Amino acid sequence: MQNNVPIVAVVIPCFCVKRQILGVLDGVGAEVANIFVVDDCCPEQTGTFVELNVKDPRVRVIRNPVNLGVGGAVMAGYRAAIAQGADVIVKVDGDGQMDPALIFDFVAPILAGEADYTKGNRFFYLEAIRAMPKIRLFGNAILSFMTKLSSGYWDLFDPTNGYTAIHADVARQLPFEKISCRYFFETDMLFRLNTLRAVVIDIPMDAKYGEEVSNLKISKIIGEFLFKHVRNFLKRIFYNYYLRDLSLASIELPLGIVFMMSGSCFGLFHWMSSLKAGVATPAGTVMLAALPILIGLQLILAFLGYDIASIPRRPLHVLRRSVKHQVLQLRNKQD
Repeated sequence: MQNNVPIVAVVIPCFCVKRQILGVLDGVGAEVANIFVVDDCCPEQTGTFVELNVKDPRVRVIRNPVNLGVGGAVMAGYRAAIAQGADVIVKVDGDGQMDPALIFDFVAPILAGEADYTKGNRFFYLEAIRAMPKIRLFGNAILSFMTKLSSGYWDLFDPTNGYTAIHADVARQLPFEKISCRYFFETDMLFRLNTLRAVVIDIPMDAKYGEEVSNLKISKIIGEFLFKHVRNFLKRIFYNYYLRDLSLASIELPLGIVFMMSGSCFGLFHWMSSLKAGVATPAGTVMLAALPILIGLQLILAFLGYDIASIPRRPLHVLRRSVKHQVLQLRNKQD
């Protein structure tokens, strides 16, 4: 921060966006101090194209020697922005689908101390949803629910939205080497932010769909996404409910699963036995199977209620700043 003016940096990962990149750069406003164009081993040599055609002194081209995917490109941009002393880092795609005029909308809640990380939400305005391709609408609805479970941010939607901003103090704490580098990047970021207890909020926005072709093939990534969501969910539950803290919810979840599984197995066994014997299952046996299932369901719902209420509310960078200020005051008193 120079002269109490926050330094805002923009990171633009580039891969086959040569036709759109100049328009994106032209739209970046004066509130941005540095622009990092990350050429992710682009076959169109977008980085060289930018160097030859852009005279803006704020623009700096970074080249990845091999293609690392959008996550790897963003991490390279984050490192460069942090090294240049940025306070807030905004990530904008180079394909022209994200309006650079919205940059301040993403930065403002962070500078106001209301959030550590902001992300776009194309579903906020119902009228705008009609313009979204139906396949994207359906896919985002499924991915959003899976992300809520795995990340713990139940109040967020549109998890694959790549228009984001992050406070540099929070970005420094991210395990860059562990974050997924390719299409799971945005979702994995949310999981990592939850482990830090960072505050994340949605920013309403519209998306523009042009002639660009997405490289994302649902049939190829659905299995990978499902596996990674389950993995992150289990990690998050272990970190938040057993390693860091222990609460009533820590007991409700495993107990609910045990009750539901035992009731289901008991009921299935007796149903199969009755089917083979050709006799009706006694009402008492049905109740013995249904009761633990209902109890287990209630326990799991109670856990979900606790989990939803546990969404981080106090921005991490504000807390760190407060602690740092108190430490400095204590040192000054001692001196």
